[in-house]
Amino acid sequence: MPLTLWHNARIATMVPDRPWGWLDDGALLTQGDSVRWVGPRGELPSGPPPDAVHDLGGALVTPGLIDAHTHLVYGGDRAAEFELRLQGASYEDIARAGGGIRATVAATRAAGDDELFALAAARARMLMAEGVTAIEIKSGYGLSEAHEARCLAVARRLGRELPLTVRTTSLAAHALPPEYAGRADDYIADACHWLAGQQAQGLVDAVDAFCDTIGFTPTQTERIFQAARRLGLPVKLHAEQLSDQGGAALAARYGALSCDHLEHLSADGIRALRAAGTVAVLLPGAYYFLRETKLPPVAALREAGVPMAIATDHNPGSSPCSSLLLMLNMACTLFRLTPEEAWRGVTVHAARALGLADRGVLAPGRRADFVVWDAAHPRELAYRFGHNPCRRVVHGGVERMHP
Repeated sequence: MPLTLWHNARIATMVPDRPWGWLDDGALLTQGDSVRWVGPRGELPSGPPPDAVHDLGGALVTPGLIDAHTHLVYGGDRAAEFELRLQGASYEDIARAGGGIRATVAATRAAGDDELFALAAARARMLMAEGVTAIEIKSGYGLSEAHEARCLAVARRLGRELPLTVRTTSLAAHALPPEYAGRADDYIADACHWLAGQQAQGLVDAVDAFCDTIGFTPTQTERIFQAARRLGLPVKLHAEQLSDQGGAALAARYGALSCDHLEHLSADGIRALRAAGTVAVLLPGAYYFLRETKLPPVAALREAGVPMAIATDHNPGSSPCSSLLLMLNMACTLFRLTPEEAWRGVTVHAARALGLADRGVLAPGRRADFVVWDAAHPRELAYRFGHNPCRRVVHGGVERMHP
């Protein structure tokens, strides 16, 4: 396999042994889809000359960004509802008129596979243009066996046809579809049954649920987790967004990869996440868009040593955001993360939240996913917003064209 040298760069490797894993005048050697060596340019190892050399002119290099929580596959949008809310309509008024998640479910079911793919691909390309090299895509807007499978299949197709790593998560336990009104337990029983078929078709990497007052109860959520465990699938959870249901502690008992949202997370929940090694995924876009006032307990998570990831939560109802760079700034300004914490949240900890042990840092043996930025230091990208200095993106050792 060809050996490639990338040099004359400021590199934030994000390894844990020093701030930012910083190299002021660094170089990388890549071979195939892996990093072979990274370090100070003056310490390049001897050996055969590289097959290709890229002088980066002092640019900044970071690991590829990872968006660890999105709902990218859906039909329609909810812009009209956004306007109605600003004119005084309540969420209940909109829901009674057929809006809310039911509107997205109806639009998703009505869309053909190619239409869903085209819509999701356009959203993915906006994220890719900012240096995203890996992404999680949840289902949850089909809410039937056939339509959930369709949405997951579209997500898998994105991973095949775009230079982007896609991890798929089954989220049938997202909301109760209208045909199951008053029969939430029956719906959960069916959703558990669908998982085996999704796995058999190679459509699912993890299983999620929405455990909250407007979602499903802890008992119903645990039934989903038990079904996932029987199939050997890891779990995640939308937890403690609107209330404290004890969902984080429940998810931790099942060794969850992540718990997401967490505005109402308790001290007991924090202890459970720490003990389980579960990542706390913070979603500042949803917090902003919904005009929430209760912050996630960032200081307590930091003190406990719980890893914190940052994601867009791209979805049509509560976070129609297509910029992970904007989330860096929001994580700092709204949640008071430091720039380095926010950056680790879209690299190291985001990779861990998706079970991707081979990326998130630039180190020998790790996957060669990295971004070249027109910036001197990564803190600049957390400081600015409405600004995209992404210059070049390498995915699996191959430079991709800007989408």
